[in-house]
Parts: sequence; structure tokens; C-alpha cells
Amino acid sequence: MKLSTKGRYAVMAMVDLALYANERPVSLAEIADRQEISLSYLEQLFAKLRRENLVASVRGPGGGYKMAKEANKTMISEIFRAVEEPIKATACTPTSPQGCRKDKSRCVTHDLWLGLSNHIYGYLNSVSLADVIERRIEPGLDMFMSSDPKDGVAAE
Repeated sequence: MKLSTKGRYAVMAMVDLALYANERPVSLAEIADRQEISLSYLEQLFAKLRRENLVASVRGPGGGYKMAKEANKTMISEIFRAVEEPIKATACTPTSPQGCRKDKSRCVTHDLWLGLSNHIYGYLNSVSLADVIERRIEPGLDMFMSSDPKDGVAAE
């Protein structure tokens, strides 16, 4: 499962904003340069973030964007929702009685993928921008690393 660039870039931009907007508003051009994200793409994302009151725009000379609330009160899940990035592993709409199969029934693994989606959302809802900035995220074990000793990873 891979999250799209919309959600990932929005989080990267918000972390950047939280880091650099303490002294003055930050321009999208600065964020685009530091994070290597297209300026036009950031403009689209920040329009959505502004509508959801996650950022505030400052007009005029030296204008740009600032955080609308503190980084420790801005959850990563809010950023995903603001840019309309669905956090789901199912092929169908979880709230719909119809499934993703041709006959509109749900597949046998529907609950598995729905549970995964709920875990991902719960995790993103438990992490704030401040957690990311202050590196309070515990990455855990990389479950995709090989445990074969000949691949350079010690077996347990």
C-alpha cells in the first residue's frame, strides 16, 4: 500500500511551514525549493489547507503562510483529510453496503483491508506535526527487510 503524493507532499509542506514560520510568514516558493515540490502543486494543496483552517495566509510584502494553530495541535490525519487524501486500503467505499465485486458483494478480505485502513488512520490521528519535527516517531521494525543472513541482515 502506498499513499499518494498529495498527502505526503501536504505533510512535508506543513512540517516545513511549522519549522520556518516562527519568525515570519513563509512563501510557497521557499517551501517548494526546500522540499523539491512543484510550486503550482503546493498552491493547490495550500488552498485546501487554508479552507480547512490549518494554515493562514498573510498578504502584502513579506507575506506568505503561517500555521493556523500550534504544531502540537495539528494532527497528520487532519492534513490528509484537508487535501482529500483517503486513508483506505479497500477497493470499495467502507460505508457503502455495496462491495467491489462485479455482483456488488464484498470480497472475503474486505474486513481485513478495512481494519488496516482504520489502523493507519488511528496512527496518523495519534501523530502531531510537533511529533514529526521533534522526531518522536518510533519507526519500528522494517518488516520488508530480508531476514536471510546472506543478505547482510543477521537472523534472530
